[in-house]
Order: sequence, then structure tokens, then C-alpha cells
Amino acid sequence: MATWDEATPPELPPLRLSEKLRGTLRLGIFILMTAVALALFVLGRWLRDRFGGRVHFHFAIARLWSRAGLALMGVRHRVIGTPIAAGALVANHSSWADIFALRACRLMYFVSKAEVQDWPGVGFITKVTGTIFIERRRAHAKRQEEMLRNRITADELLIFFPEGTSTDGLRVLPFKSSLFSVFFLEDHRGADLWVQPVTLRYRAEMGLPEAFFGWWGTMPFEGHIWDVFARNRRSAVEVIFHDPVRPSDFADRKALAEHCQAAVARGLSGDGGVGLGRDGAALAPLGGSADTADRRRSAG
Repeated sequence: MATWDEATPPELPPLRLSEKLRGTLRLGIFILMTAVALALFVLGRWLRDRFGGRVHFHFAIARLWSRAGLALMGVRHRVIGTPIAAGALVANHSSWADIFALRACRLMYFVSKAEVQDWPGVGFITKVTGTIFIERRRAHAKRQEEMLRNRITADELLIFFPEGTSTDGLRVLPFKSSLFSVFFLEDHRGADLWVQPVTLRYRAEMGLPEAFFGWWGTMPFEGHIWDVFARNRRSAVEVIFHDPVRPSDFADRKALAEHCQAAVARGLSGDGGVGLGRDGAALAPLGGSADTADRRRSAG
């Protein structure tokens, strides 16, 4: 799948000495915190394998790690609405920072492209924390679809990024309907399945580009992490949980994908006014408010 590269990355001025010092201190604390949290998480998984579901302290550690990571980045975390307890979340995708924003809300398992598991450092962490990796080859499609359905119907909460790539965070790309076929179950399990659209909306502090948290195209991964930890002080991310829906209420996967894309785009626009970018991508008006986002109905 091609990486989205339809916007020019923002040009940033050279880092000041104070920013370099801040970035070094924050990253040092983050690396130490990650090492401790990872060790405790691995211990929790081992104990859970031996003693069963009574052991779950490592899930709380993952949530605390995410919240602490956002704090070290200088990002305030705001949640609007309530996530479903089990099923599938479908969200827009801006960057690696989405992992922290979502995991800070509750326990969930990410569905990611298989290449991520080979990334240095990041790959190991994602494997340990239960990320589900998907091969893009057609030969694996049926097996992977069944695996995802089994995880969803086992009362787990999975998070999908149906755009298939990350963006500048200012738009919602068309959702790929092929992904939504996994939500249409042929037996009685389909009546109990919920799918919930989720909007991730970053608000960069004054003085930083609006696309500051977006990571796309050929932007260097390490460079973007360094910029966020060093430059940012008082930004925010809003995680908006929209009303969940049942796939059985839609004619087909395309109708479900279009509904979810529209809900996510409304959350990004804040006021319901969604402009269209290239290739039909929804653009968020600048400075809009997301306070009027949809509230979910009870689906737990």
C-alpha cells in the first residue's frame, strides 16, 4: 500500500539550546520509563499465562505508560464520549503518537501492517503488547480475516486505521472498505458486534505548525519523535468516541465504511463543515471546535 505524501512537511526552525536540553531530558526519562514498564508488562503476561485472568495489573501499566508518555511530550489528553467494551474501533491516523492517545483511554489491541514488527525497538514493544500484524498478500487474507473475527468475538477491543496510512492529521482519507468485511459475521455472533468510529484531533500549541503531530511520506521516524519531545510544550489531543453501530444495520461493507468515515470527519471538522481535499479526503477547518462530538449510546 502506498504511503500518503500529498502535503509538504512543515519547515521548522533550528532547535534552541533550551529545546535540545528539554528533548534530551524528556527522552531520557521516557526511555527509562519504557524499560521499567516493559519489564513489568512482560512479567504480567507471564503470570497471566500461569495463573489466568486474575492477573491484569500489566494492563493498567500500559495505560499509565501511555499517559506518562503524553505528559512527557507536553500533550494534554482529552476524551469525549465513552469507548465500547469490546468490538472494533476505527480511527483516523496521524502518527505514532496515536498509540499513546488511544492506549491512554483503555485496554485495546492495535491491528498493524506486518512491516512494523521489524522496526528496531518499536517492533519488539508492539509484539509484547499484543499488536495484531496483518500481511498484505492476498494468500493470507482468509486466514487473517478469521483470526480477527475470533479476536473480536472473544470480547477483545481491536483498533483499526482504515485509511491504510498516516497523514498530516488535518484530513480524513477515504476508508478502505475491504477492511470492513471482517465485521460482517455470518452466524449469530454478528448481532452482538459493535463498531465505533473514533476521531483523533491534535491541537498544536501556538508557534507550531498545525500539522506538527502528523508523520507521513518520507519524514524520518526518529526525527519526528525528537521534534515532538524537544519542541512541544502545551499542545493537546482530543479522542472523540462517536456513537457505535452494528454492521448488520448496513447493506454492505462499503456503506459501513462510508458511515464511519463521515463520523470521523465530522469530529475532525468540529462544526460539521467538512471540506474536500485531493482524492476526496476530508479537510478539517482550522481552529474548529470538537466539543459537539457525538456521544455513544450504551453498548457495553
